[in-house]
Amino acid sequence: MRQLNLDQLRTLIAIADLGTFSAAAKALHLAQPTVSLHISELESRLGAPLVVRGNRRVTPTAAGAALVERGRKLLRDTDDAVEAVKRQAEGRTGRVRLGTSTGVVVDLLPQVLEALGVRHSGIDVEVSILGSYEAMARLAAGTLDIGLVAMPQPPLRDIAVTPWRDQAMMAFVPQRWKAPKRVTPAWLAAQPLIFNDATTHMYRLSMEWFAAAGFAPRARIELNYDAAIRSLVAAGYGAALLPLQQTTDAALNERMQILPITPRLTRRLGIAHRQRALLDGATQSVLQVLTAFRQL
Repeated sequence: MRQLNLDQLRTLIAIADLGTFSAAAKALHLAQPTVSLHISELESRLGAPLVVRGNRRVTPTAAGAALVERGRKLLRDTDDAVEAVKRQAEGRTGRVRLGTSTGVVVDLLPQVLEALGVRHSGIDVEVSILGSYEAMARLAAGTLDIGLVAMPQPPLRDIAVTPWRDQAMMAFVPQRWKAPKRVTPAWLAAQPLIFNDATTHMYRLSMEWFAAAGFAPRARIELNYDAAIRSLVAAGYGAALLPLQQTTDAALNERMQILPITPRLTRRLGIAHRQRALLDGATQSVLQVLTAFRQL
């Protein structure tokens, strides 16, 4: 047996509700012969009479009444499915996979997610802690939708990277240390140091800053978690080069000096994503919110 035709089912339900072929035709914006054809085709397909034509009113048969009852639910489910797809396509609902570093998660992402919740409460953002290299690889593989990554990045086919925010790099030094007002590579290279892991863009950025002044220091410890690095600085374990952050832990900051460096050093962050033609509505909605936080 062929599948039910939803338009024909909708016609049967309209006849059951309104009582005549002509009223159903008017309500559905159909010609009356089309309404008659819908019912005859349904009856032929199911092998059973579905309506009884009276003098003034058309009523469903027992088989017709059973089909009307189940048909109402089927049409509701169909309408819900269409609406769900529409919401997804328009970016009102959906799931977006976003990857970025721990520093961005702690300092910047909470504000973005709060704004997203106000504007698009139906979108769920799945956040993964990823370095820039891994985030770009996952974007290329299609297992990530958006990456907040360090710039510059090597070009990848169908992946766009646009500038998002600039962060000034600062020297984080234990409070009890005697330090200059502006920290130079020469002074910092002579101190115990805490670096980001050697695989990270932050590490390469820091080492290029030292190398430009003729230094190649080694760290006491390398970590991938900025909050842990700051805690170690506050504990007096060493000094670090980190981005200046908007969010602060007052108690932690009382145990650190956050000092400008000479020459200046800037960490650039970008938004990486597939070309917009390949994005669903939810991802585009998240990108719109991220763009609102752009600050260069």
